Amino acid sequence: MLYNGIMQQVQRTQKVSLDNSKIKMAIRAGIPLSITTYTLPREMSEYMEEVLESFLSELGQEHMGTYLKYCLNELVTNAKKANTKRIYFREKKLDLFNDLDYERGMKNFKEDTLNNIRYYLGLQKKSGLYVKLILQTRNNKIKIEVRNNSELTFREYKRMHDKLSRAQQYTSVDQAMSQIIDQSEGAGLGIIIMILMLEKIGLTEENFQILNENGETITRIILPINEKTQRELNTASREFIKLIDDIPQFPESIIKINRLINDSGTKLSEIAMAISSDVSLTTDLLRLVNSVTFALASPCHSIADAVKLVGTRGIKNMLLSVSAVKQLEGVGGPSQKALWVHAYRVAFYSYNLARNFCAGEKDIIDDSYLCGLLHDIGKLVFMTANPDFLNSIKDICRQRNISADVFEKLLAGVNHSEIGALIAEKWNFPGIIISVIRHHHEPDLAPPTNKKLTSLVYLADMLTHYETHEVDYYQFDLDVLKLFGIGSENQLRKISDKLSQAFIED
Repeated sequence: MLYNGIMQQVQRTQKVSLDNSKIKMAIRAGIPLSITTYTLPREMSEYMEEVLESFLSELGQEHMGTYLKYCLNELVTNAKKANTKRIYFREKKLDLFNDLDYERGMKNFKEDTLNNIRYYLGLQKKSGLYVKLILQTRNNKIKIEVRNNSELTFREYKRMHDKLSRAQQYTSVDQAMSQIIDQSEGAGLGIIIMILMLEKIGLTEENFQILNENGETITRIILPINEKTQRELNTASREFIKLIDDIPQFPESIIKINRLINDSGTKLSEIAMAISSDVSLTTDLLRLVNSVTFALASPCHSIADAVKLVGTRGIKNMLLSVSAVKQLEGVGGPSQKALWVHAYRVAFYSYNLARNFCAGEKDIIDDSYLCGLLHDIGKLVFMTANPDFLNSIKDICRQRNISADVFEKLLAGVNHSEIGALIAEKWNFPGIIISVIRHHHEPDLAPPTNKKLTSLVYLADMLTHYETHEVDYYQFDLDVLKLFGIGSENQLRKISDKLSQAFIED
């Protein structure tokens, strides 16, 4: 499996197996992947390289692999060395932040630690000093971070920046190596070569950051995702929507009822009568209204009562929910059915989270169920498309010289949020629903007026994956957790357990 968070298992010497499914999911959801080690054995270094290689491959950025693997090795080795240095100075009773003690300690640091490396690495692990790799892709950028919980001293920070400045003097790795070795200044060569490596893939020192934050030293590389790949994905997505003439349109009865609801002059009795004229729709709507999801104080036996209890906005969203399910449910095999189960769970969670966290915000409560139900509609529609239709998309990709793997990425769910939003537009859904579908993996990109509802659906979606151990606590967006007052994993787990149990009982 892919080890996320601080895991003791990574210290074992057996080869760690790679779980590509978690890498794919993290990329689609824009959530971070984290690997933590205390001693950085060779097996862990190799595993980190494999994860990075797979991560880049999923993003179509394989051409960066050789260069970034070198950068990764340089950064994790430096982080491990910094941790060992803290242990060494503590053992020698020297003050790392005192200039005289620093000079005294560094004279024998390398020789002493290399001669007794197991001892110092053991102390390092016992002290909880870690090296952490974090990979994430968001907003068309790739973030590679190496963190260690030993803050840089001012002297170390200055030396690091001196090395970065010195890297600008050289135009090639050969030149840097010959000049630095000739000057007997081998120290710092690795970081200089790393900057030259980044330049090979069109980056500058501005794409590399070093900072101290919350007790950690963070070295970060920010890379733009290949614009061509993203452009091709968006083009293929738009073509996909253009060709979806066979996606069933909503029945005329639903369109008529929506017109009535949108007309401020319409009486509630007229809306109830229009709904009641469709026996199948009435049955489905009453079943939904009376489900455990909405937890009415007493059963609702008529559409007139339902309209009064739920309100016009709530009824409209329930109608859209029921209709969307009717249009798409029952098509496809087990994978599509699993997506529907997930959709119902997210809808249930979204509504119940809204009732608890947004008690005074009726519009959010009313919209939460529909947004949760349809958040992955882009996946559902793509997966239920017939083979002839999919072949048409392939042909268009070929005619437009779109890379062959772009189609495979669409099949795998990449860009499903955008596809879902385009489908919702085609169905003339309200703007807020379209916005939530588009941004449910990246709530910080949602318009301010929609951000809370988008964050709510994001949280509901992530909780379903948290329950199945597909994601860990650290992968949740901290701003979203803060928005809803969730400050610990224990608190999150309690919320998760309550929702899961309630859904089972529904």
